[in-house]
Amino acid sequence: MAKECRWILRDQADPETVERLSTEVGIDRVLANLLVDRGVKTFEQARAFFRPSLEDLHDPFLMKDMDVAVERLHSAISSGEKILVYGDYDVDGTTAVALVFSFIKRFTDKVDFYIPDRYDEGYGVSFKGIDWAAEGGFSLIITLDCGIKAIDKVKYAKSKGVDMIICDHHLPEDEIPGAVAVLDPKREDCNYPFDDLSGCGVGFKLVQAYSQKHGIKFETLIPLLDLLVVSISSDLVTMVGENRTLAHFGLKQLNESPRFGLLAMINLSNIEPGHLNIDDIVFKIGPRINAAGRMESGRLAVELLTAEDVDTAMFIGEKINENNNDRKNIDREITKEALEMVQNGSCLCSENATVVYNPKWNKGVVGIVASRLVEAYYKPTVVLTKSNGFVTGSARSIAGFDLYEAIESCADLLENFGGHVYAAGLTMKEENLAEFAQRIDKFIGGKISTEMLTPIVEIDSKLDFSQITPKFFRILKQFQPFGPGNNNPIFVTENVYDAGNGRKVGAGGVHMKLDLIQESQPYHQIAAIAFNMSEYYDYIKSGNPLDVCYSIVENYYRGNSTIQLRVKDLKERDEII
Repeated sequence: MAKECRWILRDQADPETVERLSTEVGIDRVLANLLVDRGVKTFEQARAFFRPSLEDLHDPFLMKDMDVAVERLHSAISSGEKILVYGDYDVDGTTAVALVFSFIKRFTDKVDFYIPDRYDEGYGVSFKGIDWAAEGGFSLIITLDCGIKAIDKVKYAKSKGVDMIICDHHLPEDEIPGAVAVLDPKREDCNYPFDDLSGCGVGFKLVQAYSQKHGIKFETLIPLLDLLVVSISSDLVTMVGENRTLAHFGLKQLNESPRFGLLAMINLSNIEPGHLNIDDIVFKIGPRINAAGRMESGRLAVELLTAEDVDTAMFIGEKINENNNDRKNIDREITKEALEMVQNGSCLCSENATVVYNPKWNKGVVGIVASRLVEAYYKPTVVLTKSNGFVTGSARSIAGFDLYEAIESCADLLENFGGHVYAAGLTMKEENLAEFAQRIDKFIGGKISTEMLTPIVEIDSKLDFSQITPKFFRILKQFQPFGPGNNNPIFVTENVYDAGNGRKVGAGGVHMKLDLIQESQPYHQIAAIAFNMSEYYDYIKSGNPLDVCYSIVENYYRGNSTIQLRVKDLKERDEII
């Protein structure tokens, strides 16, 4: 049973601004409040929000080093140099490589791509990859979604006669690698107006700049946007500003004319073509693409995403789908073992953080297992295994806690580490393991509050079921694409009960399908799905009242579209304080 959540109703926006916007735009005050909360306060801003335009994209040459990068790429293409597109093995890295590789391939056949092996080379630029490039006669490497910390690797490449252009979106350290060009909007000396692009997004800005400089029509880049929306959604960058615009048009591309590889993923995920949303990418397409790098090789994912015919795409897609099924079985087994370790006290620590270690676990799924343990115990979590003679693993945090800072405090015990506030990777010698667990637990204990250890559901607004009209939902859909910074709003409706048709669904009956009615408005019945909440079933079936918080989604099934509540949490009325 999941840990009980604390519900917090967000502060409501200034009533006068909400009232004025509601009148000007002609929308419900609840929706106007959501807009103001997103910084939209005028009719013009509302129009721009609801009607994103590709003309709003920033000039790529505002990014530091972009002019140099474009010049070096053009020089390589025009003089027939061999170019290697190099990227990480996750969704962001493989989509970025597919995007830039596909673009360069239009102008030269002297281009290849390279994805490091998760188990043999690990994350980021590797010496092995540089050796492979040098031996193959490549004189230019373009890195994507990695490279911002590759100071030694850049020097090594240079010693082998190989230039590098780095395209990354991770936080740089004080020293920037001495590459030909380093494109990273998070560089302190970079004045690019939007600093939360995905790695694939930075790659897109490079091809946009190249096109701008060399008279290539922007329209020819639009088919690349299906890759970009997969990256933006899966890498959980903020869904605001330029990302929201790119994701909006990427979804359009993905729904109307996806590349063969993504169409294969859509079909294998049993998604209705033409009706994909961000959730479909995050929960169905992204994990499948990721599975290639977790279970076999990220190269397979790029081969899928660059496939030039249906049969090739489907052949690779089925292979990746098998990888994903294997991944699910392995992560289920490891999660079970990790939960047992915490329960029986054989974990390394569980007081302020959860740290578990088993040298036999599959390195490719430890990040997923860490997320599952966070769901179970709601504490910062580190899941470790052994690979290439070192202890290595993934860390996941909880809302409001900077786990990267905690790991950094143990830097002297680590061979390397990287990541951000909520997710990180780390490697250490086995003899440092016990001290690492003890120190990180102590550090977290000194920084974390009891309040932070209770999961929170942030509620945007109270809502009566009678307000959920077709017009309300039509406008709410225009807030999409949803993601961090522009989440699907969560509403709360009080004193509701099931109309009598409630039933358990899913394998083992862990979910519930309900038809909810609000006590004060018995004629407004609305369908709801509550995932992993069947412990409430008996209470609900007895006709007892609930308070329910939920997001509103479109349920598309066999050509029919209906409004459905996706329940986030339930509280029995006798629990309400």
